[in-house]
Amino acid sequence: MKLEGTTIVGVKKDGKTVIAGDGQVTNQATYTVMKGNAVKVRRMYNESVVVGFAGSVADAFTLCDRFEEMLNKFSGNLMKSAVELAKSWRSDKFLRTLEALMIVADKERMLIISGDGNVFEPENGIAAIGSGGNYALAAARALVANTNLSAREICKKAMEITEEICVFTNKSVTIEEV
Repeated sequence: MKLEGTTIVGVKKDGKTVIAGDGQVTNQATYTVMKGNAVKVRRMYNESVVVGFAGSVADAFTLCDRFEEMLNKFSGNLMKSAVELAKSWRSDKFLRTLEALMIVADKERMLIISGDGNVFEPENGIAAIGSGGNYALAAARALVANTNLSAREICKKAMEITEEICVFTNKSVTIEEV
């Protein structure tokens, strides 16, 4: 049984980087909400890195643990840690079966890490993943282009908009800023 269904959005604006994620965990086989207050955004490496994850819960936790190991190994170097995680994720027989996506960020950059070995740096400072990711991405882009809201306010509002549209996204939101 896979437990998944979430929305993670990240915005980098005015020297602040914010990642927000909802708390819904859904059993995709029965479309049943299994939990409404899960925390899918967390801080790492002396509170200087924020990670948001979407996908299979156990897989995402495993990848977060591996990413944290990389951060420790490479002294908090976000890009090096992300690339090394993506390389091992793709090449390791066990890891390559994991199904999840991650947004990782520090003060300088924000990246999306995927299991197919890719590390993306969004060119406009906005990233979103998960079942509600496209809704949150569209909302965040519109808010960045048409308002003076802060990165935190944009993430919060994008999550509110997504929750109204996506059945796999709820109102229980965790927001972290670096």
